[in-house]
Amino acid sequence: MSWPATARYDKDPAPGGLAFAQDLMNTIAAGKPRTKDLLQDLTDAQDWLDQALAEWGRITDTPLGSVELDLHTLEELRSFRDDLRRAAGQDGDAILPPVHTAAVALQLGADGQVHVEPRGTGWRRVASLTLIEIFQAQQAGTWQRLKRCRNDHCRTMFFDRSRNNSGVWHDVKVCGNAANLRAYRARQRAKADS
Repeated sequence: MSWPATARYDKDPAPGGLAFAQDLMNTIAAGKPRTKDLLQDLTDAQDWLDQALAEWGRITDTPLGSVELDLHTLEELRSFRDDLRRAAGQDGDAILPPVHTAAVALQLGADGQVHVEPRGTGWRRVASLTLIEIFQAQQAGTWQRLKRCRNDHCRTMFFDRSRNNSGVWHDVKVCGNAANLRAYRARQRAKADS
């Protein structure tokens, strides 16, 4: 099993449950060749969600059960995804107004640990789970490593595993080389024109 949206771009997923947030953000039509938007129609969206929730349950050892989407709430899920992508693409100085809230439950487990559980139905349950994973990643210091590829034609979300967190391309060979070649050619044209 793997993360259905992220696997389309042949990249390793983010660690743990953060991969669920990454996978949601990677449901867009992106990459080269362009892949389809997995949230464009209800059947594809439900298939993606079923697979992603199964993978999240396997990774976290916390089965969530099924979440049903409908046509009305599918638009809300797409909007949530797009807002997440904007938030993940912000630099450290940018401040976003709060755009989404989600219900969660805090439970004290038999192990003495407080566990966070998503609440809601449909897209709201997906939002709750996603925001929980992002919050936990922020606490662990891994959220800032989830980045959007700098290539505007790609826009894939990737987890930066570079030592100094300086990665900007989801794949240096695909997106980085193309961008560097374009920049080199532009410099050569500018030099020839002057």
